[in-house]
Amino acid sequence: MKEVLDDVERWRGQGKRVALARVVSVEGSGPRLPGAAMAVNEDGDVAGSVSGGCVEGAVLTEALGVLVRGEPKLLTYGIADEDASEVGLTCGGIISVFVEPLDW
Repeated sequence: MKEVLDDVERWRGQGKRVALARVVSVEGSGPRLPGAAMAVNEDGDVAGSVSGGCVEGAVLTEALGVLVRGEPKLLTYGIADEDASEVGLTCGGIISVFVEPLDW
């Protein structure tokens, strides 16, 4: 989380809306541990990582949707998912990522 705080503060200081995505669970092998964070601003700028690149694009898209809707969303990615090849999660595990708009 500390890796994204400077960017979040700068974006918020510029009046931009920000969503925060955090890994909340990993089953089996996963690219990042729980607590890994990625911040996305309304312009699509990204700070941090929830997967080392595997699902970043999909999480970015979902985070922008969370900013539009204003409601959090729990995402799950795994090799058995129909979207697995699309998002590139090939580590064999399952990760859950919670995405929420920041309102502080």
